[in-house]
Amino acid sequence: MQLLFILILLILILFSPTLEPQPTFEFQLEAKWQTNQTSEQPSAPQKSSKDPSTHSQSPPSPTPPHAAFKKWYAEALATGVREPHAMTVSTVDEEGFPDARVLILKDLDARGWHFAIKADSPKGRQLAHNPRAALTFYWADMARQIRLRGSAVCLSGGECARDYLERPVESRVSAAASRQSEVLGNGAELEGRLAEMRGAFKGDSSVGVEGWRVYAVDPEVVEFWQGEASRLHKRVRYVRVGGEGEGDWKKEMLWP
Repeated sequence: MQLLFILILLILILFSPTLEPQPTFEFQLEAKWQTNQTSEQPSAPQKSSKDPSTHSQSPPSPTPPHAAFKKWYAEALATGVREPHAMTVSTVDEEGFPDARVLILKDLDARGWHFAIKADSPKGRQLAHNPRAALTFYWADMARQIRLRGSAVCLSGGECARDYLERPVESRVSAAASRQSEVLGNGAELEGRLAEMRGAFKGDSSVGVEGWRVYAVDPEVVEFWQGEASRLHKRVRYVRVGGEGEGDWKKEMLWP
């Protein structure tokens, strides 16, 4: 029974995307949206956050969608949404089947929405074969979701290495030890692998860095969805019409 408990705990440590701290994005540092001192940060609503009408308003108007996302993300932080940086990352395998899992948003800049993965993981292999990807943010307490799709571009080797080396040592040990999504024989196998990697890290704290990748999804389409109790949801879609990065965008309303 004790071995089973240890196995479950280790699996949670290895694979739970919610155990990493909320990131400090570059754009948050610029706008100081993470602090409570800024006057730009909106106050939390008085009504229950479970009621969609609490946040009933038209989706954000800034262009490009990068700015609109920052606005909604700041409001999610102010409202107390738990882990607003958690997102579903959808990819496609070699047989054309969609695959999805929850990861964390690492950063947002003109290049797109960033996330980090192992190159030899299923999602890493899928993106190497087909870079098309979709991201979905869902904030139930605010009855909001943001959907975007485009191409995932791997960042430079230096940026990937820096992200890896900035992770806590135990997170690097877990990443290096994991044979992600392969069949695990038993708990002892996992414990042995972790012990092996901890030993390796005593001599080299960068073990595993060569297999770490940071991707930025540069979207072609971004949709902001505001739920309504009437089911007449408010939807705004941004479609790229030219340029790269933040580029040029067309904004249009969609039927509920």
